[in-house]
Amino acid sequence: MSLSLADIKKELKASEPDLLPEVISRFEADERASVQKELESARKRYDKYIKELERLEVMAQYEEKYSEFEYIAGIDEVGRGPLAGPVVACAVILPKGARIPYINDSKQLSEAKREELYDVIMNEAVSVGIGQSSHERIDEINILQATYEAMREAISKLDPQPGLLLNDAVTIPGVDIRQVPIIKGDAKSMSIAAASIVAKVTRDRIMVEYDSIYPGYGFAGNKGYGATVHIEALKKLGPTPIHRRSFIGNFV
Repeated sequence: MSLSLADIKKELKASEPDLLPEVISRFEADERASVQKELESARKRYDKYIKELERLEVMAQYEEKYSEFEYIAGIDEVGRGPLAGPVVACAVILPKGARIPYINDSKQLSEAKREELYDVIMNEAVSVGIGQSSHERIDEINILQATYEAMREAISKLDPQPGLLLNDAVTIPGVDIRQVPIIKGDAKSMSIAAASIVAKVTRDRIMVEYDSIYPGYGFAGNKGYGATVHIEALKKLGPTPIHRRSFIGNFV
């Protein structure tokens, strides 16, 4: 007796992507149009899974290229452009051979997907280091130097210390570890992408907290960037203690 359509749909939905061909083959002889439609959807799901595996291999190209190093850290920062709040840097060491599905440059991901991947990265990483430079420090030494400080702090918190750093575009001064700067590295290296996600989620959470302390600027939504609501509030209410004075001269 053949299974009902509902049972077939349930089994296909519950199947791990790599097992789908086997499950699909069991029902291919079923001539019901409704079943064939479900099987076609399952095939598309499997094709999407295979393409994601291929993308992940590209994302792991630098980790594989330098696989002679026992520990490789990807490093990235978030928050160089906002008018308020800190710049946050993150360094992540992933296990050798790690493949985290759907990991990507944090800017290419939805907030929900970043939060989901943040938990995966924090659970799977060998080590994660986070560094910050405050708005005061940014005003004091400029955003670039403050970013380097945050990156050095993130690296210093890694245990074990890596033998190689994969950086998103920059070479960090004052670091003795070998560095490989990669243009648009957060879209080309799994380790850098992981760092970009953790840094982004960390900073976003900080700005959501600031929104409750300094209401009216829309920090929970704009995260301190120069959105219209933020600039209008800045002109009307003036700067908060977390605004970067060196960034807001055109508005106050």
